[in-house]
Amino acid sequence: MATPEHSLEDTLGSHITTTLRNAIVCGDIKPGTKLSEPKLAREYHISRGPLREAIRRLESMKLVKYVPREGARVITLDLPQVIEIYHIREALESKAAALAAHNISEDGLNKLKHLLALAEQHMATSGGAYIQADVDIDFHYQVIQSSGNQMLIHLLCEELYYLIRMYRYQSSLQPNRSHNALIEHQQLIMALEQRDEQLAEMIMRKHIVRARQNIEQQILKS
Repeated sequence: MATPEHSLEDTLGSHITTTLRNAIVCGDIKPGTKLSEPKLAREYHISRGPLREAIRRLESMKLVKYVPREGARVITLDLPQVIEIYHIREALESKAAALAAHNISEDGLNKLKHLLALAEQHMATSGGAYIQADVDIDFHYQVIQSSGNQMLIHLLCEELYYLIRMYRYQSSLQPNRSHNALIEHQQLIMALEQRDEQLAEMIMRKHIVRARQNIEQQILKS
């Protein structure tokens, strides 16, 4: 049975993990930054025990990397790494979409429609600029959650989800790709409503492939 002290440390560890994770993803803590335990302990008014646990959790999320003789540093994502992530997404998220077509609830469908409406509203008011990172990522997150497959949910939402968000905050895509992505999201919702597993899988796969190809074009231009 956990002691009150251990329970408090677990709560503090979870809180500081969330705080640091969001700061890293949004760029408030820059890529390559060394996570100084004394500095962070002072800044967040927390003891070193929960802080070390938080850093270990961030390592498991692949947001922080331990460098020998230097300590923990925030990862720096480069485009080849992002391409690797998108190859993994292509395989796993397409399967998640197929499972979602079978398992998604009416509430899940309504959440997707709401997220799509938010994206459409944002694009209408921004002249076609890229869909807000939170809205677009949460659309995929909702599809994955609706798959009902706990292993897929863990792999995508716990391990890749924050890396993808980190990349999206650091980059912007061209408006024409945003318009195409919006159409593909609409098509996916239709496939989910029709409970068409093969169609949902195909649409999600093509959606992610096109996004990856867009990133590859960036690499060629750089």
